[in-house]
Amino acid sequence: MQVRIHPSWRAVLQTEFDQPYFAELAAFVRQEYRTARCYPPARLLFNAFEQCPFDEVRAVILGQDPYHGPGQAEGLCFSVPDGMPHPPSLQNIFKEIESEYGTPVPVSGSLLRWAKQGVLLLNATLTVREGRAGSHQGRGWERFTDAVIKAISDHRDGIVFLLWGSYAGSKAALINADRHCILRSAHPSPLSAYRGFFGSHHFQLANDYLQKHGKRLIQW
Repeated sequence: MQVRIHPSWRAVLQTEFDQPYFAELAAFVRQEYRTARCYPPARLLFNAFEQCPFDEVRAVILGQDPYHGPGQAEGLCFSVPDGMPHPPSLQNIFKEIESEYGTPVPVSGSLLRWAKQGVLLLNATLTVREGRAGSHQGRGWERFTDAVIKAISDHRDGIVFLLWGSYAGSKAALINADRHCILRSAHPSPLSAYRGFFGSHHFQLANDYLQKHGKRLIQW
């Protein structure tokens, strides 16, 4: 697996790439992509980092796994390419934004426009086998993405972390709450959205925090 990642990220993550665990992870991913259908397409594996350089991060949204259906995953958590139906969690994300800002639900499910504004759309596990959710968990991706979260916490200031669901919420332990804003709620999936995601006002709260710290607002 050739690591094609934005130079700004390579500067802070090179020590991870040099670790034995990452070599083992890379070998596993190469084998999986050779022998099975996996997502996202290999060229988009580090898309979240390509679209949102380290020095431009203003907010982080953490997902767990890439979508495992054909044509859905594009290397940005919760996002699907133009023309794809909106998955249930994404539908609920758009509903919450509509309730907060009154903006209509967009036709496109691609969140690339968020990434271009400094929202790191990070999945904890960056690859998956088709039709097998969680199939690449526990192979080293989580160690790598934990290092990503910690690097942002340690080397940046005034970042908003949106942590939805218990898994994402557990990553709050990696973040310095004195230097950053941590927003936690239920997950936007249909199973839990009504238990605290709807009505969380996370998108407004994120912008309130950014404004307070003299940063550009995000056009959700």
